[in-house]
Amino acid sequence: MQHTPAGAKFTNLILETFRLNGALIAIGNHLVGDLGLTSARWQVLSVLARGPVPVAEIARQRGLTRQSVQRNTDRLVLEGFVATAPNPAHRRAKLYALTPHGETVLTEITQRQVAWANQVAEGLGTGQLADAVAVLKTLCQRLEKDLRAHEAADRE
Repeated sequence: MQHTPAGAKFTNLILETFRLNGALIAIGNHLVGDLGLTSARWQVLSVLARGPVPVAEIARQRGLTRQSVQRNTDRLVLEGFVATAPNPAHRRAKLYALTPHGETVLTEITQRQVAWANQVAEGLGTGQLADAVAVLKTLCQRLEKDLRAHEAADRE
């Protein structure tokens, strides 16, 4: 079986996305490493900037496994970036929230990210970037729908 032209282009997009993900993780680690963080922990902090949530919600928002997020949140608690609180909606699933130290560090990270993003995006058209975001959102929606269908089939 051979790819359709669209299937071949999509496969190329997948491969470039893997490469992009690796580069984003590496540059993220570089941007926050001196603050005692990693890209993975930065992702957790960025979700918590919107308010307290349980680990499962952080994982859902970032497309990560609950177990990897739990490891990172546990470490962030130990290092004083994040605190836990009881969750009135679920007895066992604690809520995680930024500490004042976590908020201060996230403010610094945001300033670094803005400067970096402005530099990297220089010369790219905003229309180009908007089109790329739209395509990625559409693909995410299709892939999530496909995943739900596979998970439902697995349960049968």
